[in-house]
Amino acid sequence: MSRIGRMPIAIPAGVTVEVAENNKVTVKGPKGTLERVLPPEMEIKVEGAQVLVSRPNDLKKMKSLHGLTRTLVNNMVVGVVNGFEKKLEVNGVGYRAAKAGKKLTLNLGYSHPVELEDPAGIETVVEGQNVIIVKGIDKEKVGQFAAEIRDKRRPEPYKGKGIKYADETIRRKVGKTGKK
Repeated sequence: MSRIGRMPIAIPAGVTVEVAENNKVTVKGPKGTLERVLPPEMEIKVEGAQVLVSRPNDLKKMKSLHGLTRTLVNNMVVGVVNGFEKKLEVNGVGYRAAKAGKKLTLNLGYSHPVELEDPAGIETVVEGQNVIIVKGIDKEKVGQFAAEIRDKRRPEPYKGKGIKYADETIRRKVGKTGKK
């Protein structure tokens, strides 16, 4: 049995979870509404103040989908209550981030500034000149946009210049050494 799939999802006060046909799950909460169509094989039931996910049989594919489905529903519930955020750091001489309206401008050592527009449902906040916080209620979109920002200049292993996640450690390499 899937250990994660078996666990019930507690529904906090102020949150409603609805399951329509074809496993279309809608979660409404204080921060907004999330909708997602989940695998039709899984059985999703709302019982009292919790959501239960069960699978039809013990095939490998069903076992995989069981834990995944439960985690996706749980992420939706957590998202509408608390939201998700990813913190990015910009490291390097002359590298900086600025925010104007919905536009994020990054100076990353290229001949031009890189401009990114906040996608729908995602908000970016710049603290100082080198910390970017990506916030939203959809975990997948937050992670995707943070990854897109990081891709504009990945951290390099010699000096550590570039955009990295706050909790990421960069494996450093030793640079060149002079002749003796």
